[in-house]
Amino acid sequence: MQATWRWVAGFALASVVAAGAVAQNVRPDRAIKYRQGVMTAMNWNFGVLAAMAKGDRPYDKDAALKSATFVEELSHMPWDGFAPGTDKGAPTKALPEVWKEPAKFKEHQDALMNAAPKLVAAAKTGELAALKTAVGEAGRACNGCHDDFREK
Repeated sequence: MQATWRWVAGFALASVVAAGAVAQNVRPDRAIKYRQGVMTAMNWNFGVLAAMAKGDRPYDKDAALKSATFVEELSHMPWDGFAPGTDKGAPTKALPEVWKEPAKFKEHQDALMNAAPKLVAAAKTGELAALKTAVGEAGRACNGCHDDFREK
């Protein structure tokens, strides 16, 4: 049993080291385009939910669940694209504060990643009121980060 845990721990350590090596070798322009692509996809799907919440689009439980699920999955993805040195290399609206205030930036990431599963839970209920509440929380998480870390 102890040998199994050593193997698992060794594999985990090797995976972390390999992931770090890959992340360090990504050109800044590619990292910027990656994070922008993820954010664009997240914005598209959040837009579907926001339109339903505002009444600009008819409520559709299946479409809401699909978009909420995508937002939740995407909410974990863009952060690797903010590696050191990715403040330059392609057009970006990311402010220098992303790299100067990493703890605060992480708080905003966590706020979004905590709000996104609530979108899925709300969509599963089939209740528009629940979706409106979850959209409001997720929207505040997005806007808070954009207010502090994105060029206007």
